[in-house]
Amino acid sequence: MTDFSLPLVSIVTPSYNSAPFLAECVESVLTQDYPNIEYIIMDGGSTDGTEAILERYRGRVARIHSAPDFGQGQAINRGLVGAAGEIVAFLNADDAYLPGAVSEAVRHMTAHKQVAVVYGNAFHVAEDGTTLAPYPTRDFDRDALKRSCYICQPAAFVRREAFERAGALNPAFHYVLDYDLWIRLAAGSDFLRIEPFLAKSRVHGGSKSVSDRRAFYREVFSMLLKHFGYVPYEWVQGYASYLVERKDQFFTTPRQTIVSALLCLAIGSWINRRRIGTFLKDWLAHRTVGKALSRPA
Repeated sequence: MTDFSLPLVSIVTPSYNSAPFLAECVESVLTQDYPNIEYIIMDGGSTDGTEAILERYRGRVARIHSAPDFGQGQAINRGLVGAAGEIVAFLNADDAYLPGAVSEAVRHMTAHKQVAVVYGNAFHVAEDGTTLAPYPTRDFDRDALKRSCYICQPAAFVRREAFERAGALNPAFHYVLDYDLWIRLAAGSDFLRIEPFLAKSRVHGGSKSVSDRRAFYREVFSMLLKHFGYVPYEWVQGYASYLVERKDQFFTTPRQTIVSALLCLAIGSWINRRRIGTFLKDWLAHRTVGKALSRPA
């Protein structure tokens, strides 16, 4: 039963050819114990049987829309047009909430009126749902946000007013649209990390950030240069390690070697050529670089 005394939470699921995971995602929203949810599913014209799955949920969700779009960002922005929630969230079709996630987020947002974003802990899970590891979440730190995306998107909830003030999602981004949003929100809003585990973030071969790591890193670099005029060491080293080892960086941990350390220096110096001195200090400040240079590749 809807309780109108509680804040309405609008949740949008963007979907495109995610039939193997879609039902779990939808059920994870519909089985939440929070009684005031507006759930919207935006399908980009899937051809893998998604339509038949969605038919099972007509009448159980606020809105189902299926039509071609220009990607995840546009689908979510469109889904939130006309949505009435004071709090908004987006849950990709291959991710899922854990029980009680929405209630936990709303409870903390109600207790901390000054906070624009509440985010919890989450698990990385494999294609079959097996838990891989906790997402590397950390307490909110604006400066640290430049160096890593430590906020797990499916475990984050945003006040609608702040979301709109930040300009919503940038549909030009396909890999880092959530990271870009956190940076824009962090420029003028407070975030709160909470301890409960709220979501499962699925990592599989079809995930955009897994299937094309080159494009992922290039988009990260472009976004960071746009916001800060600088790409920190951690992101450049991650890219250099990928180029050397060709590992997915989710199921395997790349080693830092002499080759990857020197490649990081070369790439980082070029990308940050207007701030090459800053990057050199950044590169030298990491003790792992010294360790890498002292062992064989």
